[in-house]
Amino acid sequence: MKTPPRPQVRDAARVLLLDPDGQVLLILGGDPAAPEAGTWWITPGGGLEPGEDARAAAIREVREETGHVLHDVVGPVLRRSSTFVFDGRLIEQRELYFTARVPAFEPRREGWTDLERRALHGTAWWSAEQLRSTAETVYPEGLADLVEQAVSL
Repeated sequence: MKTPPRPQVRDAARVLLLDPDGQVLLILGGDPAAPEAGTWWITPGGGLEPGEDARAAAIREVREETGHVLHDVVGPVLRRSSTFVFDGRLIEQRELYFTARVPAFEPRREGWTDLERRALHGTAWWSAEQLRSTAETVYPEGLADLVEQAVSL
């Protein structure tokens, strides 16, 4: 019997960027190694660099993925762990979610890595109502509730 592969553990920080209307910025992504798996919407964020704390990673990732410069984030407001296959690797991702209020802005892609250019397809601002009514896949599960809680703070 073959032993299943052990997942690569990856610590990550993600951010709910909330505009003045209470909408959250999401990024459309997919697995470049398995395009048949479809697409999903996620918040900006990514893996921690060696020695980097989650708050600093959250701020860095927002700048890299959207071009917007944050000075601080609130939280964490959610801890989540998920195991999945991405780009041919089995990953156990341990995520911390933060929030930040931002002015309305148009995200830029200049900071995207080669992998992000292959895996990410665009951005959109979503209301909690849109999140509740969409048939599209959105992570994390329950994001509409999380957005409403963050907006009410």
